[in-house]
Amino acid sequence: MSDGYRFEFDAPVIRSRRGAAADLGDELEAHGLERALVVCGSTVGETPAVMDPVRDGLGDRLAGVFAETTPEKRLGTAYDGLNAARECDADVVVGLGGGSSLDVAKVVSLLAADERPPEEVGTELVESGTVSVPSGDLLPVVAVPTTLAGAEMSNVAGVTASPESGPVDESAGGGIADPKLTPRAVVYDPELFATTPKGVLAASAMNGFDKGIETLYASNATPVTDATASRGLGLLEPGLRRLGEGASDPDPETLDPVVEGTMLVQYGVSRPGGVTLSLIHAFGHGLTRTYDVQQGAAHAVVAPHVLRYLFEEVDGRRELLAESLGVGRAADPAAAVVDAVERVRDALSLPSRLRDVDGPEPAEFEAVAEDIVNDSFLANAPEDLEPTAEAVEGVLRDAY
Repeated sequence: MSDGYRFEFDAPVIRSRRGAAADLGDELEAHGLERALVVCGSTVGETPAVMDPVRDGLGDRLAGVFAETTPEKRLGTAYDGLNAARECDADVVVGLGGGSSLDVAKVVSLLAADERPPEEVGTELVESGTVSVPSGDLLPVVAVPTTLAGAEMSNVAGVTASPESGPVDESAGGGIADPKLTPRAVVYDPELFATTPKGVLAASAMNGFDKGIETLYASNATPVTDATASRGLGLLEPGLRRLGEGASDPDPETLDPVVEGTMLVQYGVSRPGGVTLSLIHAFGHGLTRTYDVQQGAAHAVVAPHVLRYLFEEVDGRRELLAESLGVGRAADPAAAVVDAVERVRDALSLPSRLRDVDGPEPAEFEAVAEDIVNDSFLANAPEDLEPTAEAVEGVLRDAY
């Protein structure tokens, strides 16, 4: 940090406690918001253990429920959500569930302020891989996460489109990034996380866990994010192992620190000047963009191999990572960090080989490697690291 740093992060209001869903109405009132559209997937929408506390917490501020999001995060789905928001005259979108529902909620927020016809927005997505953010205010978003992927504090939303779902003539996908997409508030209620099947929690956990790891070695790390990511990893490393090794219904002592750790590793990661996501997430993009592998599974497979490659090339702040993961006294901190990540992955019963997931075969690695080295997140890699397609392909082969 000898050259100094500038840290800008317009953090959401954070409410966190067991039973925090009961505070939703109060939080909306604090922001002057009166009519909420809840955006979620069909499974969440049909789960009383989630919906009843949210309905009760919102009270007469609940204007409607749109329970149609899918993991594909379709632009067409967001337009359906926009229609639902207009029908109930919503002045706030409450994104409830996993990362896909939170992303769709953000896109609904954007589209509510976009006066262009859907076909024009779809054409822009096809041609540029993103959607322009209108200059005015967006519809506010309040996030209520139920998985550990860590999308709720982000100013980024993923989006895809296909001719079947509209409004495009060819399939497309990409991301939208703008500080205005950051939720106005985030409500963390461990009781809602406890309703999510353990397998889904485990699959989402690796994505959030890797956010903390990458934030520490990113070229745009700051002392602020060092502090939050280190503390978050210190909670997640033992917490995720206990979650994976414990009963199917995690108890509060297991789940509460995991939820807190997930919040901390996100704090300050997604900022107006960019994000601290780096190598592992670039690999994740390369594997999930055109393949059916789930993002958490992709991260589980490649993270140890990416870290080995990183430490072979540069320091990668291995000592800080080792300390954060509870292995700071190891004689070889790089090896200890990789071992710690593998222990978390194995405890969560996540895949360890690329051949065991719905990803590419070796004949396709060259093309995947090109996608990875061209991923925007590589701009955040350590300054002395210069990933080549050949090196990335070698990592994929090691992971296979």
